[in-house]
Amino acid sequence: MFSGSEILALALKEKIEAIGVDVVMKDNIQSARLAGFGSSGSAVELFVQETEFSKVNPVIEEFRLSI
Repeated sequence: MFSGSEILALALKEKIEAIGVDVVMKDNIQSARLAGFGSSGSAVELFVQETEFSKVNPVIEEFRLSI
């Protein structure tokens, strides 16, 4: 549902968790570093349950307009 820098992902994750929705964060840079190679592109991805998306979507849109 979102991919971007770690700083932006953490800020959005905090806002989503504030409304009571669990977020899964996948950090591709950390994964690549542990595997011994670098990564490029969107470094961090956030995921929520599909059933929670309608609850989370207004928070995501507000966040995107604020950055």
